[in-house]
Amino acid sequence: MSLLKNVGTIGGLTMVSRVFGFARDILLARVLGAGGVADAWQLAFQLPNIFRRLFAEGAFASAFVPLFNRRMKEGDDITESRAFAEEVMAFLIPVLIAFGALAMIFMPWIAGFFANEGIEEDPELMDLAVLMARVAFPYLAFMSLATLFAAILNSLSRFAAAAAAPILLNICMITALVYGTTLGDGEEARRSVGFFLSIAVTVSGVLQLLWLAWFARKSGFRMNIKRPKITPGVKELGILILPAILGAGVYQISRFIDLFFLSTLPDGAYSFLAYADRLNQLPLGIIGIALGTAILPSLSRMIAVDDAEGASRLQSNAVELAMLLTVPAAVALFVTGSAFTRAFYTGGAFTLENAYSTGAVVSALVVGLPAYVLIKVLIPNFFARKDTRTPVYTAIASLSLNIVLNLILVPRYGVFGLALAGSLAAWSNVMLLLLILSRKGYFTMTTRVTGRLMRITIAAAAMGAALYYAMPYGAEFYAGNVIERVASIAALVLIGAIIYFAGAIALGVVNRSTIAQLKRRPS
Repeated sequence: MSLLKNVGTIGGLTMVSRVFGFARDILLARVLGAGGVADAWQLAFQLPNIFRRLFAEGAFASAFVPLFNRRMKEGDDITESRAFAEEVMAFLIPVLIAFGALAMIFMPWIAGFFANEGIEEDPELMDLAVLMARVAFPYLAFMSLATLFAAILNSLSRFAAAAAAPILLNICMITALVYGTTLGDGEEARRSVGFFLSIAVTVSGVLQLLWLAWFARKSGFRMNIKRPKITPGVKELGILILPAILGAGVYQISRFIDLFFLSTLPDGAYSFLAYADRLNQLPLGIIGIALGTAILPSLSRMIAVDDAEGASRLQSNAVELAMLLTVPAAVALFVTGSAFTRAFYTGGAFTLENAYSTGAVVSALVVGLPAYVLIKVLIPNFFARKDTRTPVYTAIASLSLNIVLNLILVPRYGVFGLALAGSLAAWSNVMLLLLILSRKGYFTMTTRVTGRLMRITIAAAAMGAALYYAMPYGAEFYAGNVIERVASIAALVLIGAIIYFAGAIALGVVNRSTIAQLKRRPS
């Protein structure tokens, strides 16, 4: 399959998941609002979710896929690769059980470390946050095992099942929220909703594991549970996975840093960042995850057969496609962030003032959107070569800068400064990754690629200017009735799309040659 088709499959299903997630957060804002129980829930949900993204989606998949693909290549059938997967699963299960048990035992101290003053000063709210975190934490174990099956399916170029699985999480949470709307709008009702949400998260983990295991079995991978042993394959995975936690998970580690600094901010900061990040995650998840997932198996196979030209072409295509889609998304959200938050979140327990605060955070977050996507696109080039050390060094440098910027910006600008610090640190990581890739001869930004990126930026800037002048005309409609909200946002999207793609076509960014190149089979 071509890069464009692979990304389309993953991105399309991821988009469905993100739309469900967006609907979930709209309900969440209406039912819980910002601050209080909403902050407690965001804290409880972030703890297992960050570990999931850090370990399962980040480190584990990046380390496992190249090793699994090597065995697929070396063996005449799937026997060797299946044996390796079973060894990994056998070792993974007790590790996840032990880690989960320890986290649940120490949850009062873990949650207390990240809780802000609004949560800490209310003992009942603090107890609720701990309870919700404990109930939701098994989600990490189920999703880590689910990631094993997802990695197998992706290595077989069967991307659809894994891309669709997160939809189950959002369906479970939406179900809990819809039920919560029948409980009333008092404080006790909101606390009950938070508890039901935590149950929904763990249930969704079970469902996603069963979903992916069934598809893996359907693809010929009937996995058996064995006694855990530290085999040579498990050792090799362990050596790769530890540095990969930093290398592939820089975005998630920065979220732990965010949690710490959020604990120093007033009530509502957790909620503002979470709701803003949902808008940021729409393009990041659809484009970044899709590209990173699609190119890693192909890069691994090309490098295994010493196809340096094919690997370089694939990497160039991924960078171009990433920027073609994320730069305009970032510019549009930077300019119109508050319009989106007013239109989608305002209502119920979520005030217009909350929407403006969230919109400001959106603008700061999307400054780093193209950078976060590029990180997901560039890091597979290292992991495909089993080089997990280099991304660690760039991640450490980026995280160090993030901490310094947080110390400078958070006291002065609050949650806006925190979001901006993360964005600037992400760009520093991209610059380092590109520099090292070039010096090692893995990938170099050619003049052709650089020129195309400059033209993409010009087209996006023209779109941003048009949106800036168009936005005030819809100010009275962004928080109006449903028809006014939908029409005003649709008008902004239409204006942005027309200006950007007209500019991209005029500047030669989008043409038949580009599409033909992206359609070429990567392996």
